[in-house]
Amino acid sequence: MQSTNEELETMNEELQSMNDELQATNEELRERTSEISSLNDFMESILGSLDAAVIVLDRDHVVRVWNRHAEDLWGLREDETLGAHFLNLDSGLPTEQLKPLIGDVLHGEDPAAELKLDAINRRGRSIALRVTVTPLRSDSDAPTGVLVLMEQPPPRSDTDATAPGSEKRGFDGPDSG
Repeated sequence: MQSTNEELETMNEELQSMNDELQATNEELRERTSEISSLNDFMESILGSLDAAVIVLDRDHVVRVWNRHAEDLWGLREDETLGAHFLNLDSGLPTEQLKPLIGDVLHGEDPAAELKLDAINRRGRSIALRVTVTPLRSDSDAPTGVLVLMEQPPPRSDTDATAPGSEKRGFDGPDSG
């Protein structure tokens, strides 16, 4: 009986030690989850602050990021696009025109590419865009994907004035070359 009691005490001590280790691991996981959540919130605030649609594609043209401006522009929600092949999205975006640019940037043939184009989104609205494709790089020099930035020109009006010494952001439509 004494031997069984000692074995139980030893097992209890081992279980207590394992429990302490699990609690420490859980606390570390909670801290890292909180850090990741903060970083995700920060990234979302950056993407939301840009006055442009931002789409990130991996090397296989699979959508990894689709910001709110892209949702507004194309009428597709983030949950409809994440994990989907970009060239197969039913958005109205003329992806066939973007395919060569994306390929050139992914294969390192172009450090960045820009295209001005007209499109009609899912809501039937005509859109003039300036699309910029840049490589997404990790630690290596080889692109791991691309960043697709889509900007609309600001609305023009006859009353628009630019202060001396400042530049007005915008661009001419697709025909301006």
